[in-house]
This record gives sequence, structure tokens and C-alpha cells, in this order.
Amino acid sequence: MSGLADKRLWFLTGSQHLYGEETLAQVDAQSREVAAALDGSDAIPVPIVHRAVLTTADDIRAACIEASADERCIGVIAWMHTFSPAKMWISGLASLSKPLLHLHTQFNRALPWAEIDMDFMNLNQSAHGDREFGFIQTRLRMPRKVVVGHWSQSDVQARIGGWSRAAAGLAEARSLRVIRFGDNMRDVAVTEGDKVEAELRFGMSVNTYGVSELGETVAEVPDADVDALCGEYESAYEVVPELRRSGERHSSLRDAARIELGIRAFLDERGATAYTDTFEDLGPLRQLPGIASQRLMAAGYGFGAEGDWKTAALLRILKVMAEGLPGGTSFMEDYTYDFGPDGGSPAEARLLGSHMLEVCPSIADGPIRCEIHPLGIGDREDPVRLVFTAAPGPAVVIGMLHLGERYRLVANTIEVVTPEHDLPRLPVARALWRPEPDLATAAEAWLLSGGPHHTVYTAALGIEVLTDLAEMLSTELITIDADTRISELVKELRWNMAYYHLARGL
Repeated sequence: MSGLADKRLWFLTGSQHLYGEETLAQVDAQSREVAAALDGSDAIPVPIVHRAVLTTADDIRAACIEASADERCIGVIAWMHTFSPAKMWISGLASLSKPLLHLHTQFNRALPWAEIDMDFMNLNQSAHGDREFGFIQTRLRMPRKVVVGHWSQSDVQARIGGWSRAAAGLAEARSLRVIRFGDNMRDVAVTEGDKVEAELRFGMSVNTYGVSELGETVAEVPDADVDALCGEYESAYEVVPELRRSGERHSSLRDAARIELGIRAFLDERGATAYTDTFEDLGPLRQLPGIASQRLMAAGYGFGAEGDWKTAALLRILKVMAEGLPGGTSFMEDYTYDFGPDGGSPAEARLLGSHMLEVCPSIADGPIRCEIHPLGIGDREDPVRLVFTAAPGPAVVIGMLHLGERYRLVANTIEVVTPEHDLPRLPVARALWRPEPDLATAAEAWLLSGGPHHTVYTAALGIEVLTDLAEMLSTELITIDADTRISELVKELRWNMAYYHLARGL
């Protein structure tokens, strides 16, 4: 279920006829070489399509309209190789509806000092032309990404690659369909939100289906398919003996497999790539979907518990953005704290994240066990689940909330650690981390920002690409990291309140 397949970036090069056909031929040849190098970079996950050099306002407008209409094009990279008078770009940029990256580079890396003449200067004047282009984007208040450096540099290619992943996330948001099986958990505030506003601002469509409808699909799953999936479980995971084919609770594993196959079929039939459920409304389902939700997340679907459709949508978007990267991305929930020993450093305090059942195995470190245990809520049979611990290393948790008049994203950079103690009585998937800058500051900042308790946990994506996504979505992002200070955060929240109110208009 690839979200990057058949996606493209367009490479647009600006110039003008002032310099003559010979110079324009050189511009075209060199821009093709730059585009080909970027297209061949492992850091950029989608192909880059070189377009003809643009030298007139009509050509520029036509290219921007074509890019906006092409569903495969998820973004445009623009480079002014020479001097492209910016008034030519006004109509084109005004009609562009795809994300824009301004690549400020030049063809040659070092100056050939002994050979520089005015012909060389006329050809290699990106420092001149890109400033003209930068001005008109600012004048038009164009949201865009600016990347500076030589096109051959790995850091430049990596930043372009991150931006392209955010562009793929935006494309996914604009076509995303989320299915809610039942409503939100009763009396919970943060999982609510304006679905009309979400479709207007982000493009995602969120609709509810009765759990009874899902139950009908689950009941129709062929026994042969259930047999095959149970065999897959036994080959992929350490399945406890009582769940194996000869075990006394194998029927529970079959029920779990049937639910997984039923949910997948229901989503695929309706073109949906994200869903929610709630333990308060399970209808005919024999158990709360545990391993089903875990495995569907691993396959790329978005998921949110207790009807949390915002987190389900955000997870699917980040799954697309993280495609092909190591580290994993999952539904997550802040659960409980370890403040450390008496008299210890605040930096030792940690947070244990988990959920009842639904954490994606893409973040696992070491063996994954398939187990069955009682669940004190939901009033159903014991659910099957995958049990593991998250891999150590840097990660980010990010949540989405609705403030009534707009949406906000809140992200915290974290360092995931391996628990030094076993958790024999906690048979769920979990992650233990140290929030930056420390638990007390991070938690205070999260609470002041109104951050939700459900999040998307990603060890595959960093803050820069998440910032790029927020910019493309025209959505506020509060970042809590090693540099966070509460006094400055409070000011940022107040300034943002005024800014987004004014930017939205009447």
C-alpha cells in the first residue's frame, strides 16, 4: 500500500532570452544535469522530472497550471539558473497549488578563477537570479521551502528529500479517507474535532460506519483465509503455545485473524487508508482488535483508538512520509512517568508510552511475542496482541488537536531507551523515553499547548520534515525540544494565537 508510488516532483528552471540562444542551450544542459543528479539521489524518494527552461510569463503560467492539475506531481522545485525577471512569475506562482521548494544553488561548485569572464558571469548568476525570485515569492506571500547549497551536497539532497516526503504527506492528506467504526469514547474532549474544517483545510474525508456493518464483513471472511493468516502469525512471531493450532485457545487467534481480514477488506472496498474503533462500541466483534490494528498499522494504515480520527489521519500521513525509512511509526499514548531516584537529576526522569493493545510492530526491537490476556474494559473476550519493546534511539511524538477555530500540531523530540527492568505483568507493546529538554519541562510545555494524550510516534522522521508538513498544511506546529524554555513558549503561544487569527481572516 505505497503512498509514494507514481508520485513525481517537477524541476523548473528560470531564465530569459536576453543572453541569447547559445547561453540558453547551456542553461538547459546544465539544469538537466542538476535534475538528473537529484533524481539519482537515494535521499529523494520520488522521481524528479526535468521540464523545459522557462523564459516567458506565458510558459511559466502554463507550467504552473499543468503542475497543479497533474495528480502525480506532488511538488515543484524551482531554480533560477540565470536572471529570470520576477514579474514574469507572478501569474504562474499565483496559479500554483502544489508545494514549492526554492533551490538556491549554482551549477559550478568552485569558481574557476583564471577563466572567469563576463560570459561566465552571465551564465552563472544564480546568486543574482534567485534573489529576484526570492523577492517575488515574499511579495506574493508564497509559502515555500528554501534550500541553499551546491546540488551535489548530501545535506542539500537530504533536505530536498525530507521536503519531498512532506509533499507526499500533503498529497495523502488531500485524498485521505478515514473510517470511524462507532463514535468517540464518551465524555472525552481531545478526541473530538471539526470534521468539516478538517476536510476544508486538509482535504481528508472522515465518515462513520456502524460496527454491525463491519461485523457482517468479518463474518464473511473465508475459513481458508483465516487458516493462512494464522499460519503467517506463527511464522512471523513467537506465538504462545495456547494460541497455536493445537492450543486450547487457538480459536481466539482465529477470531483475531478474522477481524484483521475483515477490517482490511472493509477499508479497501471503500478506498479508506485509516480507521478508528472504540472499546465502548464493539458490536458483534468477539474481541477488541489488538493484533489486527497492530498489523494493519505495520501495513501502512492509519489507526486511532477511542474514535480518535485526527490521530488516525495523522498516522497514515506520516506512514506515507516515512515509507522506505528505518525506525518505524506508530500510534502511541503517554501513560505513566518514572521520575527517577530520590535526589536524582531531572534528566533521569522518563515516560512510559503504550496503549491497551494497539502499538505498531514497526518500532519493535528484538523478538515480538503473540500473546492473549484479559482486558478489563470492553466487555468482550480476551484479546490477542503483539508484545514487544521499542528500539532505542531518537524519535518524535506528535499530536493534533482542534482549538475550536483551528487545528494545532504539537511535537516533542525524545530519546528512546531500553528499560533496565523486565515488565512481566505488563503484556503490551511499549516504549520508554526521555523527553527533551527534560520530562518536567516537556510535560509542562505539552500541557500548556493543549497537546493530546494520543500521539503518533515516529523514529523515522525528524522535526524538519514535520515542520515542512505543517507549513504545507498552513497549520501551527509547537515544537518542544532541547531548546524549549517555558517563558518563551508562553509568548509563542500568545503570538501564534494572534497570527493565526489574522491569517485566517474574517
